[in-house]
Amino acid sequence: MLRSLVGSEMCIRDRYQRRVRGFQRAKMALIVPQSEFQHILRVLNTNIEGRHKVPFAITAIRGIGRRFANIICKKAEIDPNKRAGELGPDEIEKIVTVISRPLQFIPPWMVNRTKDIKDGKTTHVVANGLDSKLRDSLERLWKIKAHRGLRHGWGLRVRGQKTCTTGRKGRTVGVARKKGQ
Repeated sequence: MLRSLVGSEMCIRDRYQRRVRGFQRAKMALIVPQSEFQHILRVLNTNIEGRHKVPFAITAIRGIGRRFANIICKKAEIDPNKRAGELGPDEIEKIVTVISRPLQFIPPWMVNRTKDIKDGKTTHVVANGLDSKLRDSLERLWKIKAHRGLRHGWGLRVRGQKTCTTGRKGRTVGVARKKGQ
């Protein structure tokens, strides 16, 4: 009885290892020739992995999430099961067009910058523009001494979370003891 139990455990472990090893050896099937496949694409100052499927690959661009990436693929008429390395220059141009002018393709409530405080426009900010807009917003909040801006500046939690025991980020942890104990 003991041998059969050990044997069955070994069998399960072997099957699992075979499955894992087999998964690691699996290779991607290419539809386009190897010479036309791009392993790294450059879109909007961002490197995109060519071996990932298009919707997941373009989420590497800051400001584009999975939901927006799926909409980009639909509006640009690109197959979402296609690999990013298989895209041609005209398809990449369609993607860039949809990203740069999203209000022509999606409703305004879906963009990440509605009614900007400075110019009042509704836009979708991506890549390097996102960093500068975020920095400008935080500087404005700091200058007007808003509670949110001050806590951002001090590096504390902003949205009402507890800070007694969590979020110390390298500061001292534990209780200070009195001398002599």
